[in-house]
Amino acid sequence: MRTPTPRSAWLAALAVAAATVVTASSATAAPTATVRVAAPAAAPAANAAAPDVPLANVKAHLSQFQSIATANGGNRAHGRPGYLASVNYVKGQLDAAGFSTVVQSFTYNGATGYNLIADWPGGDTNQVVMTGAHLDSVSSGPGINDNGSGSAAILETALAVARSGFTPTKHLRFAWWGAEELGLRGSQYYVNNLPSTERSKIKQYLNFDMVGSPNAGYFVYDGDNSDGVGSGPGPVGSAQIEQTIQTYFTSIGVPTRGTDFDGRSDYGPFISVGIPAGGTFTGAEGIKSSTHASLWGGTAGQAFDPCYHRSCDTITNINDTALDRNADAIAYTVWALAGTGTPPGTTVWSDNFETATGWTANPAGTDTATVGRWERGDPAATSSSGVTTQLGTTVSGSYDLVTGPLAGSGAGAYDLDGGVSTIQSPAITLPSTGTLNLSLSWYLAHLNNASSADYLRVRVVGTSTVTALNATGAASNRAAAWQNTAVDVSALRGQTVRIVVDAADASGASLVEAAVDDVKITQS
Repeated sequence: MRTPTPRSAWLAALAVAAATVVTASSATAAPTATVRVAAPAAAPAANAAAPDVPLANVKAHLSQFQSIATANGGNRAHGRPGYLASVNYVKGQLDAAGFSTVVQSFTYNGATGYNLIADWPGGDTNQVVMTGAHLDSVSSGPGINDNGSGSAAILETALAVARSGFTPTKHLRFAWWGAEELGLRGSQYYVNNLPSTERSKIKQYLNFDMVGSPNAGYFVYDGDNSDGVGSGPGPVGSAQIEQTIQTYFTSIGVPTRGTDFDGRSDYGPFISVGIPAGGTFTGAEGIKSSTHASLWGGTAGQAFDPCYHRSCDTITNINDTALDRNADAIAYTVWALAGTGTPPGTTVWSDNFETATGWTANPAGTDTATVGRWERGDPAATSSSGVTTQLGTTVSGSYDLVTGPLAGSGAGAYDLDGGVSTIQSPAITLPSTGTLNLSLSWYLAHLNNASSADYLRVRVVGTSTVTALNATGAASNRAAAWQNTAVDVSALRGQTVRIVVDAADASGASLVEAAVDDVKITQS
């Protein structure tokens, strides 16, 4: 979050910037903005599909930002190598998850800056819900709360979109802005260079800047000026964003207070052209009052973030509870505003393994297999004694989940050996209505030295467990051949679940191979 500027000066600067054509390279994917959407009479209903964003994942991104800053002069500021390294880290995460990314460059103060824009395939591209955070720090510190916290939280929300298979009605776009600390330069450049037809497609812009302040408050941008102070309401439609965020915090018993659109963060260029905006904020250099402390705890008379714009804004300058709550609020708001794309009879979640979506091998750390462990891979065909033990083809595409994809010098080189191997899906939030079915393709192959102790098993695990497949071995040759299985998992409706796949070679020297492909959950 940038240093305060008097509101009159900020408005004047925006007017000048909006009229200026910046002579730098523009993005090839230009999304959008100006149609005003009427505010609803009430906040939207809770969206059951919104995931619980794992705090550990958000913190892992923050650790990466800290490492980048440490390796690059202690900061991630505009024009410094730490900023570009931060862009490259976020881009790598998004590319691997299946987003379409564009790095948009601009020039400020004689240095090249970068915005990173990421679009999730699908949804109505004339109805864009855009979520952004500035990625740069000040030059005096690594900027882990300001604004690694917002950047990491929206990154993990974007990755949750990919993991969950969310297919929203509206089009989702995420952005990481450069040079915010120097006057909203990156976001202003983006908005200035959008053709008016593209601006008109952005229906809502969500901004998250400093969402893990150590002495945190819970502030929501005051879209309808219901607090009756400050600069007045945002563009028509901003109230819907405010109400949606408040609905989430009310659901977890956390009170919120309004915060003014004072021009200190990247919503500024959007509201200046009439795009509805909103977001959350946990406080910067402002002092927490006794009233605030009675609402949220913490220390009255101390800054919300005592390390604001200082070298101590490091990985230790984060309130994990505030970060966790805000990350979940971001996901809730994105899901609610984008609308469900899973009407009855359509896919809730699927994975054909052509891209990495976050499956975790040996999730409990208890596996005993020594080789041939589960992984996402491009399998090579293997056979022994005329029996095909591993298929070199998948059900769709080139990749599947397989126990050791390599062929090696013989069929027994990379087959499953030594015990149990497990792999677990990312979290999947199931709808609370309808009939839910899990379908998948699979095979279990073995030679006649196998036994019933060898197996392939697929379970869906939430607060309870549904076993979708339990195939066991036998003392006979069994060639690899794709089979299909479907099972009703409606007992897990409304839960956040994971699919757990495990296989065992528990018969000594037996030769065992297994694979899974095209996993899908549908609602009817």
